[in-house]
Amino acid sequence: MPYRWTSASPAPTQELRLWPYESLPARGMAAVVLTTFTMILIPALPLLGSPVLWGLLPFLMLAVWGIYFALQRNHKARQILEVLTLSDDMAHLSRTDPNGQVQEWECNRYWTQVTKYDTEGPVPHYVTLRGEGREVEIGAFLSEEERIELYDDLARALRRA
Repeated sequence: MPYRWTSASPAPTQELRLWPYESLPARGMAAVVLTTFTMILIPALPLLGSPVLWGLLPFLMLAVWGIYFALQRNHKARQILEVLTLSDDMAHLSRTDPNGQVQEWECNRYWTQVTKYDTEGPVPHYVTLRGEGREVEIGAFLSEEERIELYDDLARALRRA
């Protein structure tokens, strides 16, 4: 599950950390790039020693570089961290984007409402927090099942106030 409560519920302050699921770790990415490189070289082996290989080689390396670049860019785009801190009287949400920009939202915990839009949001089961005249999304990068579970967890945590 790509989110975790870092403090137990009886504690005065609860913290929820959310991050996108990483299905391909660094070792897996290296394996994919190496496999792509190997599979591209197999048909090029008969061309060893011929001038045709030198004509094809830049395009083959460009294909390997394209796979590497796409995987690296996807990895960097998924470097999102959302932290929801629930104290006795305040709810504070902080979102760190892949470019390092931090967005923050704060509200009195008593007035904080968690809402789930089943079909009206940009993604199914869209979860938002509302308070202080603003509505902010939380966990939009999670899967549908994870957003449903997140909504239930948030509703339970806010009711304990």
